[in-house]
Amino acid sequence: MNPTKASRTAVSVGAMVPSDWPDVSAIFLEGIATGNATFETLAPTWNQWDRAHLPVGRLVARKGRTMAGWVALSRVSQRSCYAGVAEMSVYVATWARGQGVGDALMKAAIKESEAAGIWTLQGVLFPENMSSLRLCEANGFRVVGRRERIGKRDGVWRDTVLVERRSQVVGVD
Repeated sequence: MNPTKASRTAVSVGAMVPSDWPDVSAIFLEGIATGNATFETLAPTWNQWDRAHLPVGRLVARKGRTMAGWVALSRVSQRSCYAGVAEMSVYVATWARGQGVGDALMKAAIKESEAAGIWTLQGVLFPENMSSLRLCEANGFRVVGRRERIGKRDGVWRDTVLVERRSQVVGVD
């Protein structure tokens, strides 16, 4: 489908399945190419990615039949006290940015995470990624802090901003 035509259609969000991997990986590579989405420089294989992410909260967004983005959750710790804490990753195809795809994915992942008993979602962003920071804020995330020179990307030290969202439904006891 022509992305221009797809941009006029509504965003639909559904479960990610293994056969989505080529499109998911391609969108991840677009994020890598920006230099402001991740420390990664290569996309993992499906098996590597599958092992690193929780079964809940793996969603894709489509505009028409064209994949426009994806979201996934991963553990932040193996310790049982953190069983209800997950890290959220959201990636949107270059052509679909600014069209509500990230917002639709984030809202759907929040709903799924709460249904699965997750009480805190967190994200790690480069401070230069202002659109992602605004998206997080619009969905109830708050900035927890900034980690200075936490890692290198392409030989350059980078800071990250840690954001979190505490559920108003799960873990309120």
